[in-house]
Amino acid sequence: MADDAIRALAARLRSAGRVTVLTGAGVSAASGVPTFRGADGLWRRFRAETLATPEAFAKDPQLVWEWYGWRRELIAACEPNPAHRVLAAWTARHEGWRVVTQNVDDLHLVAGTRDLIRLHGSIWEFCCWDGCDGRPGRWTDTCLPLPAPTPRCIHCGGLARPAVVWFGESLDPGDTRRASAASSCDVFIATGTSAVVYPAAGFIGEARARGAFSVEINTEATPTSSLVDLTIHGRAEEVFPAVDALLLNAAC
Repeated sequence: MADDAIRALAARLRSAGRVTVLTGAGVSAASGVPTFRGADGLWRRFRAETLATPEAFAKDPQLVWEWYGWRRELIAACEPNPAHRVLAAWTARHEGWRVVTQNVDDLHLVAGTRDLIRLHGSIWEFCCWDGCDGRPGRWTDTCLPLPAPTPRCIHCGGLARPAVVWFGESLDPGDTRRASAASSCDVFIATGTSAVVYPAAGFIGEARARGAFSVEINTEATPTSSLVDLTIHGRAEEVFPAVDALLLNAAC
């Protein structure tokens, strides 16, 4: 880890009233959550990009649910890592510090993160495939294994689907508005994500346009690295505890 960069980030955070952290799959990797994309993304003979789509579900909902059932069981065995726990502690200590995540594993919630903004939904929630008018529109189901090979809507009895954002789908407008509002901050940190896919990629630009000091924390350079004010090459589960230790020492 770059000690000078870590000290520089801690110095910025000490005087920050509003801080927003955007997290991606890299933050949960240390907890044992596979990324489901890239080299470790193959499940049977399929890749995530071919299963996480409305077209795939319409064609073979049982196959898609089988994949999500497998993922749920893997994630259920995982625990929050030090990055999750530090970020949760920050939201508890500072009212204006927020976490926006692209992850669907809910490990931020398990760690105790307050007011979490989940851009891509949750693997532990279902919704109606047909979009019926039942309320709530999403409901939690943590059954392991899945309650049925193809879970049903609790309102109309039709097919249920995972309440996540699939490839080709738009983000929930409410979540997008909340994330955009959170981009109005003093320090914006992107970690565990290349942040090149919109609209998530746009939040860094929004934050910079509003005067935020922008930071990227990743194990290697990404297309975002040249766009931010500070880049820290390191693992989130190591960098965040190191930064937090400096913040806590300064408060003593």
